[in-house]
Amino acid sequence: MTGTARPALRVGDRVAFDGEEHLVIGLAGTSVRLHADSGTQQVMLAGHLMAAPDFAVLNAGGEPVAVPVAEPFGLLAALPEEVVVEAERWRDHLVEVETGLLPGTAPGSQPRPGYDPQTTSLADRQRAKAAELGIGFRTIELKRARYTAQGLWGLIDQRAARTFDVAGQADPRLVEVLRELIAAETDASTGTRSRLIRRAVKQVEELHGPGTIPLPGKTSFYALIDRLSVGRHTFGSAITRRQTANRPSGAFTATDASRPGEQVQIDSTPIDVMVLAADGVPVRADLTIAVDVATRTIAAAVLRPVGTKAVDASLLLAKMLVPEPMRPGWTAALRMSASRLPFQRLLDIDARMREAAARPVIVPDQVVIDHGRVFVSETFTRACERLGISIQPARKDTPTDKAVVEATFKAIKTLFAQHVAGFKGANTTQRGRDVTAVWTVDELQDLLDEWLIVGWQHRPHDALRDPHAPRRMLTPNERYAALVAIAGYLPITLTGNDYLELLPVKWRAINDYGIRIDYRTYNSPELGAYRRQHSGLTGKRGLWEVHYDPYDLSQVFIRTPGGWITAPWTHRSMITAPFADFTWRHARRLTAESGRDVTETEIARALDALLTRAEHGPDRTGARIIARTRAAGTSHRPTLPDPVTTPEQPTPSTAEFAGGQVIEFGVFDAEAEAERWT
Repeated sequence: MTGTARPALRVGDRVAFDGEEHLVIGLAGTSVRLHADSGTQQVMLAGHLMAAPDFAVLNAGGEPVAVPVAEPFGLLAALPEEVVVEAERWRDHLVEVETGLLPGTAPGSQPRPGYDPQTTSLADRQRAKAAELGIGFRTIELKRARYTAQGLWGLIDQRAARTFDVAGQADPRLVEVLRELIAAETDASTGTRSRLIRRAVKQVEELHGPGTIPLPGKTSFYALIDRLSVGRHTFGSAITRRQTANRPSGAFTATDASRPGEQVQIDSTPIDVMVLAADGVPVRADLTIAVDVATRTIAAAVLRPVGTKAVDASLLLAKMLVPEPMRPGWTAALRMSASRLPFQRLLDIDARMREAAARPVIVPDQVVIDHGRVFVSETFTRACERLGISIQPARKDTPTDKAVVEATFKAIKTLFAQHVAGFKGANTTQRGRDVTAVWTVDELQDLLDEWLIVGWQHRPHDALRDPHAPRRMLTPNERYAALVAIAGYLPITLTGNDYLELLPVKWRAINDYGIRIDYRTYNSPELGAYRRQHSGLTGKRGLWEVHYDPYDLSQVFIRTPGGWITAPWTHRSMITAPFADFTWRHARRLTAESGRDVTETEIARALDALLTRAEHGPDRTGARIIARTRAAGTSHRPTLPDPVTTPEQPTPSTAEFAGGQVIEFGVFDAEAEAERWT
């Protein structure tokens, strides 16, 4: 018996369908004509008839005819080999009972005595097999019935196929208590199994009385707890345990977007690289990134030596929405009139300058954020409202709501951070013996910016597979180009003026000497018509709206009826790099402590000395301020001051860049300048 013939539907058969019995009175192609016992007739397609839940072909006794089903080959493969071999041995015996020959018998072989279907009945052959195996006749009949209905699976010892109950023989009341205690361990500090056993015994005795519920032995108790806590990390990492408990109970659905900017996910996390603070102490930096879901483009990434501020989140929007060539100061950044380095060499050194203009600019429709105070601040919310960006807060303690940016952080760790000197791992258990911080925050930002362009944007991404050719992975740049072609439009980016709108605001008067902000004087000839004038804003007592970059206070931007006016700091020529507000305050404090008059010239000298120390390595004086100065100087490189041209400097040289004429960067000699001022 190598198989069972499938039942057929013929004219004259009786079938069960739609709650009553029918007689098949005609077959025509794929149609079946039925005559119900109630007297009605109908014609149905055979496919619809056989797909009905209650359809069955009836035998002469009115019972449904058994239809063979396919064997569960996957379950068979999961069983122990000896169990399957035993079932196959039984199958061979039953095949001999049915056909008279064992499977695999050579053609022309004769049945053994007592098994020839030509001379013995099926019942006699079954009795012969029962006598041969030393078992009862009824056992052979049951085996044949199960094999006919289920195939080889019907001959399997079901004790081996039975699923395992994790509770075993333990009392259900004890199991219920253990499950409650294991669930309570989610937010508790990690303990041991012995602590859990002690708590379980006490709670069982309190609920049901001492000695009422039988308790397993020590080894069985430990095994029971291990089975009940599988996948919960009850006795492992507390962070992993809480993250596992916070997973959604429903099916996980991957976040999808069909065009660039449809959804952008923003988040911050400490990067796993130790950087040098000015006092020589290794510290960590916060990394804030914005990831486009559709293209997996990292639209912006900012490193900070201290906790990210709300203004950083709004500046992140500015970096996303405004291409670098359109930002204020880009033209000045390309002015290299006093450079002692060839322009082409600068391009080879800094790949970001070479490809910055071609980097995809993502204009988000929706941003997904967490509940950090950086993103729920009024600064960030107001900026999004002004730009028409929808804000979608993720649910608390639910990282799956912004899974793309979380996965990107892991990718940055694997593809970038672990290859950087000073990589420390995610926690102390992954940290090496001697982790040495080598890079400063600004140097690390340089490395990250270059890696994003030459590495990440050109690296095939597993989430960007071509659905028609799933073996091919696209890069973020390829995906961006494809989606733009499909969408049929390219969003208009913001302008340099929009970039200024995202900067924080102060309100000041415009006097004869210019604008005074915290002992800093900003002036420009363009302010002449507005000096000592009322701004027209009575709500601000006639003061003027002044926008400033908190990480580059070398210039401010004033809104006037005639447009934006850029006013540089009057002592900007003394400063070699952008400086931040905290740097300025520290320089002013140093000047005051030295006993000198707090004049702008003295402050500028102290600030120049501070920046010089920041560029030449750590110093214990103003250590933390110097570290923050390094980071601030990196975030806005395009906004460089006009170079100071001295008689010793060579004649400006030019070079061709992207079809246009570019003047080379100036390299400021701090020591020579200090000598000049001394």
